[in-house]
Amino acid sequence: MERLPGWVRRHLAALRALLVLTLVLGVVYPLAVTGLAQVLLNHRANGSPLFRDGHEVGSELIGQSFTGRDGAPAGRYFQSRPSAAGDGYDPLASGASNLGPEDVLDVLPRSGARPDTGRQSLLTRVCARSKAVGQLEGVGGGRPYCTVDGVGAVLKVFPVTGTPERVVSANQACPARPFLATYRGVTVECARPGEDLSAGRTVPVRGTAVAVVPADAVTASGSGLDPHISVAYAELQAPRVARERGLGVARVRELIGEHTTGRDLGFMGEPVVDVLELNLALDRG
Repeated sequence: MERLPGWVRRHLAALRALLVLTLVLGVVYPLAVTGLAQVLLNHRANGSPLFRDGHEVGSELIGQSFTGRDGAPAGRYFQSRPSAAGDGYDPLASGASNLGPEDVLDVLPRSGARPDTGRQSLLTRVCARSKAVGQLEGVGGGRPYCTVDGVGAVLKVFPVTGTPERVVSANQACPARPFLATYRGVTVECARPGEDLSAGRTVPVRGTAVAVVPADAVTASGSGLDPHISVAYAELQAPRVARERGLGVARVRELIGEHTTGRDLGFMGEPVVDVLELNLALDRG
């Protein structure tokens, strides 16, 4: 070995280090960690699965939809918060919509084009979800800055300065009836699909509606996988679930309490309800 050239010895030393580190860090360490996790934290290490009648139906860590064959919310079950992860709650596409509070203008599809060629703003998504939840739960689904038909209440005013000459309800495509008849003495028009309104001044209009539907019912979580809803959203759904199942509301609220997790460390965050666990408890009776 000593007679080998220096560059050969250096390469052999590097190869030995590679083999040793591969064995220790690529084989021994992962096996040790996996083995300890299986022994000490078996349930968590395997994804915190939940079962019904011996069959795995989901994870207590990942949300899921509770819908019927037609894709509509199943009345017998509590509904999860919205998800922006893929087609919904997809662990391989975890993430948010990345739309911020200033995203208030829809992109309306051109006349005759497919509806999916347009894009809803975050404001309109919130308005549409709030309206849908209100209809499902039999409560008012209105919110400030939302129109009655469930889109963002936003005007485009021309010219940008001075007296308005033209005012357009930017998110209400013709032939919709604008949510305001006039603005500063000017008749409000519906938006012509495909029209470029970027030159106008954006004016969100706050209405008089008071939000009854909780915020987590109309906004997706950062991961898109959140399995929890707020206690307020669970309480809102309780009468509907009780009615659909022929149960007393008091019994449903009791189950909500049993599946409510308190604040982390006693002071971080808010109490939350695991939707899948609660629905499984309902099915067990």
